[in-house]
Amino acid sequence: MTSTPLSPSPAARAPRTVRPSRRTVLGGVATSTALATVGTPVAMGAGHAPSPRTGPGTRSGPGSRALPPPDSGALRAAIDDLEHPRATGAQLRVSGSAGRWYGTSGVADLRTGRPVGLNDKVRAGSVTKAFVATVALQLADEGRLRLESPVRHYLPGLLPPGFEALTVAHLLGHTSGLPDHVGLPELDTPEAVLRHRFDRWTPQQLVATATRRPLKFTPGTRQEYRGINYVLAALVIEQVTGRPYGEEVTARVLRPLRLGDTSFPGADRRIHGRHMHGYLDMTDGSREDVTEFDMSGAWAEGELVSTTGDLHRFLAALFSGALLPERQLRRMFTLPPAHVRMLDGSPARYSTGLQTATVDGVTFWGKTGEQYGYATGMFATRDQQRRLVWSFGPTQHGADPSPMSRRIVKAATSRHVVR
Repeated sequence: MTSTPLSPSPAARAPRTVRPSRRTVLGGVATSTALATVGTPVAMGAGHAPSPRTGPGTRSGPGSRALPPPDSGALRAAIDDLEHPRATGAQLRVSGSAGRWYGTSGVADLRTGRPVGLNDKVRAGSVTKAFVATVALQLADEGRLRLESPVRHYLPGLLPPGFEALTVAHLLGHTSGLPDHVGLPELDTPEAVLRHRFDRWTPQQLVATATRRPLKFTPGTRQEYRGINYVLAALVIEQVTGRPYGEEVTARVLRPLRLGDTSFPGADRRIHGRHMHGYLDMTDGSREDVTEFDMSGAWAEGELVSTTGDLHRFLAALFSGALLPERQLRRMFTLPPAHVRMLDGSPARYSTGLQTATVDGVTFWGKTGEQYGYATGMFATRDQQRRLVWSFGPTQHGADPSPMSRRIVKAATSRHVVR
């Protein structure tokens, strides 16, 4: 599933698949390899959702930059610009110990003209990966999954010879070296997207398209963002637990946090309840509603349906230590060693389930994702002074959606406050 960059890196893009073309997440923005202090875990019983404002993980570490209250004028301007990129609407939640701001812009349904609601559901794309990684780390903490074990140990017969060195940790950290896909539809026009949006895929079929060639590099030596890593990781989760990965995430994350608007659609092409519609501009100038989509071509790398409210709650709980003990949570805030670089030579910027970028001296951790007609992001500073969750509806096939994301993050780090 595509991850939205703040500045695209063409050299890091992988070939088109049944999902939007892949981009380097937050590429071009200075990244930080420093590991921020990780708070101790917050106990959470079944059915108890932690307060986003509490927990050791919300405390500022030594030398933390004090952030100003949110700049309401800059944030409003960021989401009101629906021309760069062209979009139908936008949602934004800003929260944390430094203050909060909520806003929407545009329309959720072009047919009825209904304005965007702050709690409208969206397709969250690659944000799915943060949920999958959280469950994998929970299983590792329970001793049911060894991250350093070969993937073939859990999925015998699925990978061809030559993939023996590939471990679960390599999958979760995008250092697997898996080859490019072969045999997926070429979605180089919006019309092609329409033709193939109801194609049905199994996870095993997706894996087969990415294992027909030798590994690109020795696992663990380089980093390349690849959604297929998380398809394999979810298959490992299913093998270990004996049930679908979506059910496992639901039991371990969605129910305890009461994320009632978040779901894994499976074979269901629709989004149920109030939601933002996704649209694509056709080459003849018309605009098509692509909300209904068979997400099996993304599966565990990007099928999640959620809301900005639910993603905000998940992000706060995760960073506060409510979902993982310190020894596992630390992995989500640790980048590969400095010698491990992206394929284009830039520093690695993906950890286990998250990514990082530093904007105007402020380091954020989180995840972005795209699906045709949707672009979503959730980020926070490690001390949770500032949390950002947004989603908007880009309509141009192949266009760079990152200008909106850049405006939001820049506005969120601005020191100028509009009175």
